[in-house]
Amino acid sequence: MNRQIITFILTFFCLIVSAQEKPNIVWIFSDDHSYQTIGAYGGQLASLNPSPNIDKLAKEGIRFNRAYVANSICAPSRATLLTGKHSHLNGKMDNNGGFDHEQQQFQKILQKCGYQTVMVGKIHLNGKMQGFDYWEVLPGQGKYYDPDFITEKGQTTYPGRYVTDVITERTINWLENERDKDKPFMLMVHHKAPHRNWEPADRHMSKYKDVEIPEPDNLFDDYANRGSAANSQDMSIKKTMILGYDLKVEGKWGNHPRYNERAEWFAKNKPEGKELVKWKYQTYMKDFMRCTWAVDESVGQILQTLENLGLDENTIVMYSSDQGFFMGEHGWFDKRFMYEESFRTPLIARWPGKIKPGSVNTDLVQNIDFAETFLDLAEAQIPEDMQGQSLVPLLKGKTPKDWRKSLYYHYYEYPGFHSVRRHEGVFDGRWKLIRFYGLGVLNGEEWELYDLKNDPNEMNNICSNPKYKKKLKTLKSELSILKNKYRVSEVTAVPIQEEE
Repeated sequence: MNRQIITFILTFFCLIVSAQEKPNIVWIFSDDHSYQTIGAYGGQLASLNPSPNIDKLAKEGIRFNRAYVANSICAPSRATLLTGKHSHLNGKMDNNGGFDHEQQQFQKILQKCGYQTVMVGKIHLNGKMQGFDYWEVLPGQGKYYDPDFITEKGQTTYPGRYVTDVITERTINWLENERDKDKPFMLMVHHKAPHRNWEPADRHMSKYKDVEIPEPDNLFDDYANRGSAANSQDMSIKKTMILGYDLKVEGKWGNHPRYNERAEWFAKNKPEGKELVKWKYQTYMKDFMRCTWAVDESVGQILQTLENLGLDENTIVMYSSDQGFFMGEHGWFDKRFMYEESFRTPLIARWPGKIKPGSVNTDLVQNIDFAETFLDLAEAQIPEDMQGQSLVPLLKGKTPKDWRKSLYYHYYEYPGFHSVRRHEGVFDGRWKLIRFYGLGVLNGEEWELYDLKNDPNEMNNICSNPKYKKKLKTLKSELSILKNKYRVSEVTAVPIQEEE
């Protein structure tokens, strides 16, 4: 069926659906915001109260405890968000190269269903946006201070401004002054923060100053009983985190008023060995959470604006991140791995009258589901070639009998930044099987198996333990089934070697 026919069918469907008032959708998306630094998810950082407004959203709505991504890296995650497809089908497998904006994307369908579609902030997909009535986005990664934004009309710079504040203000300006009040809207608010190199707003620089951030138990992980991928990565706090760029105690940063007190302390004390790692961890975590504090403020301001405009009762507000992030676990920062801190992402939603306040969902959901969810909320037909499932039933507290029992993951960017080897895997909510393959992997292929019930920190690879031979075979079979389901065979992927 060609694109013109599909477009006609979708448009016709939108014209005949129920005339009842459709909900507005506000999608707030951050970059690398870990679930560990969101109070609603508990954990050892919750006592620091790092996210009061996001926590309020969860209290008034639903928290998804098992939300995951399909490829833990920025641009591919965003491509999946727009297309509802795994990376190998939407063509955005890593951060390199372009993105085919001509392909089907959910916002194009929403436009045909009478929705205003808006994108403000970071998208990290090269090329002119399509399917948005209004868009104002950062070029590439964007800058924390004096940010540039690109619109249909060209580029605008906001001198002396902080990027999170500009994104919030442009969002609120659209809500208050530029929307068509006779149409529902899909508003996507995409923050740059807290992406590396974690530059906080000036007003937050003293936050956590006299606080000791709890350390993860495996901050000094030696990767024993893990494979070559964990042992050869380049994303450790110890070796990879840069004193100048990341921690701002050298070069131009050491002379910056925002960081000179820190630089002076470092020059005087010169920590080494484990003490240096501990200092790096504390400094990194504080800057990271100072950045997320501005994002949390933004969430509060947007919620207040919706209430002021009388839009809150008929608006679903959703909060998520493009992937998880390591907060010192395994001695790491960044993402990419299928290990839990990177693979898992926050997902919170509030929908008055539809979502029971304080709900918690434990079904397996993935970012391939988001596009389908937006379409379902708008009563638009979901194209058959999208690969996820609408979360609307889960939002309302009802899990379909045929809901998925396992997730597929695939990371492609190697060689590349942080030297994380290519891998794919399957996860069923307890058992996780990861297959590292190709260049840079010992013997071309390595398997890792984890039981997250008994080993939640994924410290003990039990793949070679004869006790789990049957489980290993079952998961390998499930991996093959998922690859077939998601048509992974259509791209270059090393075939699975079945265990004898």
